[in-house]
Amino acid sequence: MTIKLIKQGEEEITINQLIDELKKIPQIAECGAIFAFEGLVRGEEKDLSTQTLNMTTLDYDKSQMELEKLVEDVKDKHQVKEVAVIHYLGKFQPGDPLFLVAVAGAHRQETRAALNEVIERVKYELEFQKEEETNQGNRIIMSGG
Repeated sequence: MTIKLIKQGEEEITINQLIDELKKIPQIAECGAIFAFEGLVRGEEKDLSTQTLNMTTLDYDKSQMELEKLVEDVKDKHQVKEVAVIHYLGKFQPGDPLFLVAVAGAHRQETRAALNEVIERVKYELEFQKEEETNQGNRIIMSGG
C-alpha cells in the first residue's frame, strides 16, 4: 500500500488514484466504506493571506518510518483493511494538495475514525516545518515530534 512522503517534482499522486488503489486490494469484498481526505494549502485565513508554503522535514527517513508506523498503529487499532497516505514536501501555492489519506474498512464507523486519527496524528506527531510567505511577512511553524 502507498504510504509516502513525496518531494515536490518526484511523483504526483491524486486522491482518486489512492481510492482506486484501495479498490484493488484483495480484501475489498470485505469493505463497506472508503473515506478519503485531501488537505490543501489554505490561502486565506482571517487577516492572513498566504502566497506560498514550503513544507519540509528535518529527517526524511525518520519521518517516513514514523508515518509507516503510525499507519500500522491506526490499522490495528481500528481494524480497517487498508490505509494509504501521501504527504507532499516542497514549495506550494494556495489550493495545491499537500496531504492525502484514504481508508478502506468494513463499516463506516471504524473507517471514519481511522481516517480522523491519521489526519490528527500526522499533524501533531510527525516533525514538519512549514514556512509561509504571507501578506504579514514570513512565518515558520513547527509541528510534531
